[in-house]
Amino acid sequence: MLRSRGSKTATTEQETPRDVSLSEAEWRSRLTPAQYRVLRRAGTEPAFSGQYVDCHTDGTYRCAACGAELFSSDAKFDSGSGWPSFTEPAVAGAVELHRDRSAGTERTEVVCRACGSHLGHVFDDGPRPTGQRYCINSCSLSIDPEQR
Repeated sequence: MLRSRGSKTATTEQETPRDVSLSEAEWRSRLTPAQYRVLRRAGTEPAFSGQYVDCHTDGTYRCAACGAELFSSDAKFDSGSGWPSFTEPAVAGAVELHRDRSAGTERTEVVCRACGSHLGHVFDDGPRPTGQRYCINSCSLSIDPEQR
């Protein structure tokens, strides 16, 4: 499903200034077509198709668009949903949450705070300790493996 970046309603009162701000032409040249569709047009990759669904590598998951630190492998769990799932962001404030009514139901969209790219959605059906399931598109992520 694709939708315009302007069709969401922020859960915060004001627009967040971005650390990374590029033109759409610059985003298109920087990202693969699949990444552009998901990250900049709020698309969704098919379930069980992403490279990080069954990834068990220890490390830090970053925004594929700007490199911002988003999630730790310590918070990753197998939700069975077909997308990488996390209980919480690695850094408080690394993501923004927005109301999303684009699919005929209300969901909560997860966006990279640094560049405004769409990452996925968060649901209140995750495991303890947070009870949240950050359901994130693989193509919106890159991983820095933990060095041992």
